[in-house]
Amino acid sequence: MKYNVPETIRMDELLPILDGISDAVFIDDARGICRWCNGPCEEMYKINLEDIEGRSVDDLEKEGIFTPSVTRRVLQEKREITIIHENRLGRKLLTTGTPLFDGSRLTMVITTSRDITRISETGSDPDEAARLLLPGNRSYTDSAYIAGGIVAKSQPMKNVMALAKKLAAVNSTVLITGESGVGKGLIAKTLHEEGVRYKGPFVTVNCGAIPENLIESELFGYVAGAFTGSRAGGKKGFFEAAQSGTIFLDEISELPLNLQVKLLQVIQERSITPVGAVKSIPVDVRIVSATNRNLESLVKEGKFREDLYYRLNVVPINVPPLRERPEDILPLIHMYLSRFNESLGENKTISSAALSILIKYPWPGNIRELQNIVERLIITSSTDVIGEEDIFIFIKEGAESTPSVLDDFSLASALEKAEKRILEQALETCGSTRAMARVLKVSQPTIVRKLHKYGLAGDS
Repeated sequence: MKYNVPETIRMDELLPILDGISDAVFIDDARGICRWCNGPCEEMYKINLEDIEGRSVDDLEKEGIFTPSVTRRVLQEKREITIIHENRLGRKLLTTGTPLFDGSRLTMVITTSRDITRISETGSDPDEAARLLLPGNRSYTDSAYIAGGIVAKSQPMKNVMALAKKLAAVNSTVLITGESGVGKGLIAKTLHEEGVRYKGPFVTVNCGAIPENLIESELFGYVAGAFTGSRAGGKKGFFEAAQSGTIFLDEISELPLNLQVKLLQVIQERSITPVGAVKSIPVDVRIVSATNRNLESLVKEGKFREDLYYRLNVVPINVPPLRERPEDILPLIHMYLSRFNESLGENKTISSAALSILIKYPWPGNIRELQNIVERLIITSSTDVIGEEDIFIFIKEGAESTPSVLDDFSLASALEKAEKRILEQALETCGSTRAMARVLKVSQPTIVRKLHKYGLAGDS
């Protein structure tokens, strides 16, 4: 991949941005001479900038500071290089070297490193990680808890599953929280299937998907003649359908306030009153709810009843996002790769370069996004080995609107952010594109073009 240096960015504007990135960043010139590194780089490699500035990467490699030197390979091959290796302390690092060009001339190399020691199965050789993902290999899945689509290799997810197993044995009301796509529904199903109610029904209700004028009758049912268009014999609601089982109220934060009052009554009285009915019906159901929103904040805003919140939140389970449990990424990829290979009649695997990209990606859509991307890759890749060119088609599209580690690893993205900020400041100060051009020492058409690129307004 080839990046050209934007014409308006200055190094003194760029370095504070790179110093604020959590990953290690190292800058070498076209001769392989160290020019700068950020604070995380000093910490990761146990070095001081003043000791290595002005020294060649060959010397630093011989001393074992950067082994192997990614910069040296980038300068030799004039392309982006990604490897997995160890530092002097034995920490496993994922390192990417990116060449920068001024036209056709290579001007510098930006190297970024991330500590992936927690993903211990990956090893020091990315090709070995790719081999472990070959169809039929169970190296990742054997050491992870896998049941019902849930993968728990990381300690945070093991803690979640340990709590879920304890709660499955009791009847307590449970509130499951977590970002969209983390698998809250799978946790709810586990509570049911491993509990005393496993022989009863498991009824899922998406509170955000039912029109407000129908949700009461859908939850509690209705009697004959309750309203125009109702069935002649009435209809059972979700609560009655879940009798002796579990009702899972997903997106509980979307339940209208008037229905929140009625749900509170159901929890307190253990009975429901169908729409149009006079008598209540006893119900024996376990209530499990889930949300990706902060209910405490909604309570403060008056959008969710405080008394209902405390009734639902008897025992909370928080499912961490995938970016906070990287050990689960490879087992999940393995699981979905095997599943979709089988269902689609394929026998595909993933290259080491593509795997490196998937490890770096923050998965803003969590497990749901990972599942969808693996399925798409198997369907769309033209060879039996999924390569980085296949990955970027989907990863870039998915990352465009979401700040991610890929942005941190891509100097082009950091440069664009800095350039946009400079343009915004200049526009506010100068007021016109001509004045901006004078200050930034570029042509006025260049300013107009860049303002258009970033969606910024400006006078001519």
